[in-house]
Amino acid sequence: MIYIADSSLFIIGKRIEGNIITVPSVVDEIRDERSRTILELMNVRIEPVLQSFIREVTTKARANRDSEELSKTDIDLLAKALEYTRNEETTLISDDYAVQNTAIHLGIKVMPVGQKKIRDVLLWEKFCIGCKRRFPKGEDCPVCGTPLKKMRKK
Repeated sequence: MIYIADSSLFIIGKRIEGNIITVPSVVDEIRDERSRTILELMNVRIEPVLQSFIREVTTKARANRDSEELSKTDIDLLAKALEYTRNEETTLISDDYAVQNTAIHLGIKVMPVGQKKIRDVLLWEKFCIGCKRRFPKGEDCPVCGTPLKKMRKK
């Protein structure tokens, strides 16, 4: 089993059996000595991300409207998990709900470390609190100018 690990695995320090892989941007996020030591003791492979998978993840994240919530590190992790999912049994380890939601949309298995797993796969849209219209994207309503709020698509 291949595990693609977010920083939460090393911060919480949960032990898992299998091959653990992460991306350089996750290592950059880990600043405390304890978490860095856990990362080293787990014999984690640190691998770069391929651009073709980053493009695929970005496209899917835009489609399900999670792109606003995902950081560059989140996208890198998803891309690495997608790369391995194509050839081997792979699980993405992350407590981030936007990461889990996008992963499920991409067909990637997910496993949280310190929180519950996402219950529902979500699609998002923008909603104007002024005129009550719905829009696929944007920050302000193109009709009345009121700020748009992100909400679950029905």
